[in-house]
Amino acid sequence: MSTLRSPVFHCPFCGEEDLVPAERYADDTVGGWHCRSCDRLFSVTLHDVNHSRTSGGPR
Repeated sequence: MSTLRSPVFHCPFCGEEDLVPAERYADDTVGGWHCRSCDRLFSVTLHDVNHSRTSGGPR
């Protein structure tokens, strides 16, 4: 299991909470989540938390 996996509390497709870590997708992408309710795989990516503070943009 990846240590970089973000905690997920519900499926973005169906809203259910029956989630398990998905170790590998069909295209060999590692990580993500599998919703056992709607049988979909998805991943969550954090792009930037404090972009306006680090880039000098508006606050």
